[in-house]
Amino acid sequence: SGSEPPSSPQVVEEGADEEDEELSGAEDADLRASSGRGSLLTRRGITLRVLLKDGLVEPGDGVLSIHYLGKKFVGDLLNDGKIRWVETGQIFNSPSAWATHCKRLVNPAKKSGCGWASVRYRGQKLVQYKTTWLHKYQPSADMSLVSEGEDDEMGDDDEEEGKTAMPVEDKNKKSKPELHGMSSGSVPKCFCVCLDRDPHTLVELSAFSAINRFQPFNVAVSSNVLLLMDFHCHLTTSEVVGYLGGRWDTNTQLLTVLRAFPCRTRLGDKDAAPAVEEEICQNLFMRGLSLVGWYHSHPRDPALPSLQDIDSQMDHQLRLQGSSNGFQPCLGIICGPYYHGNQGVASTITPFWVVPPPEQRPNDYGIPVAVEVTYVQDNFLTTDVLNEMMLLVEFYRSAPDLVPFSQMWSPNTSILDKIKASLSGHAPKDQAYAQILEHVYNQLRNTQ
Repeated sequence: SGSEPPSSPQVVEEGADEEDEELSGAEDADLRASSGRGSLLTRRGITLRVLLKDGLVEPGDGVLSIHYLGKKFVGDLLNDGKIRWVETGQIFNSPSAWATHCKRLVNPAKKSGCGWASVRYRGQKLVQYKTTWLHKYQPSADMSLVSEGEDDEMGDDDEEEGKTAMPVEDKNKKSKPELHGMSSGSVPKCFCVCLDRDPHTLVELSAFSAINRFQPFNVAVSSNVLLLMDFHCHLTTSEVVGYLGGRWDTNTQLLTVLRAFPCRTRLGDKDAAPAVEEEICQNLFMRGLSLVGWYHSHPRDPALPSLQDIDSQMDHQLRLQGSSNGFQPCLGIICGPYYHGNQGVASTITPFWVVPPPEQRPNDYGIPVAVEVTYVQDNFLTTDVLNEMMLLVEFYRSAPDLVPFSQMWSPNTSILDKIKASLSGHAPKDQAYAQILEHVYNQLRNTQ
């Protein structure tokens, strides 16, 4: 019944600098020893242990929850007033420690957790139980003891859900565009937008280190994913899009990207899109994979996110985070095949993630950050990938925006040779696979 912690729990003490951090048992006792319940407990002194002892809350499994930026976290309340996060079994000493930890997973820029205003016990915010305790046991107490410092915490969870769902039109009501530089210890770049801000404006990526954060997850990408994605992006002068399938390991915080699923549809074709996406969902399910991200191309432009891409990525992140019991990251990848600023013939491939805007500026765009990725070389080409490549050739064969493969990319290199060179960076080293790919390239020649 949630009363016993696991045998060797990992106790997390983040958030200890917050002024609503819980006291140790000894301090708790000292505060009350002088004159029993009549002694005046400060706001800081009212802990989960106090609420448990006086019967305002009871231990139980899954009775605690946090709602933050579209994501729900569930916790068990233990007999000793500590919190066990259901997803990982980690033990937290206080609402603040748990809230800070969970919120930083979703938003690395989060400095504190506002625990008592964020954590709910059976659907009601803990701060309300604190108020009830004061009314019951210290009715003469100055109520500033309970409200002190909490005004800005109230609604920390719910209002943010509403804020992040704000429609684009509201984002465009800013009086003038501005780019915010760094202030002391703050997030460096958030983008205010107005009507004359072109949604196709490209944005340089920040590094996690530049915003004083560690990357909150690790990523490994299979070379077959890059091969299929790079091939797809090379076929047309129009932007293409696809999804990424893989697995998320909550214990190691590792996102493994195992398969690319190209959308064989025109970007403007709203009628065909649902059927294509449904087919991809079925494919994911049959392979036992989860949706872990998406990719798209910038055919002739740098592989940097536009303001519109940042918006789309944030939407994808929130959707994935809301789809299961625990936090799951969503990886965005941009592939730039034909930008002449690329180094050499290889496409530029940019994995990125978006740090949400600060809570006090919910209408701003988030900060796009570069994601460090480990690329894992596959030893073979699957028939799956080869079949997908042939389907793509057939889909674009008669397209008006099919790339003219026989034309020259540079004085000494045809476009087809450029494609082959770019893909060779991802292909297995075995010569047998080079011959198989040559068959695919012959199909490209026959499209002209």
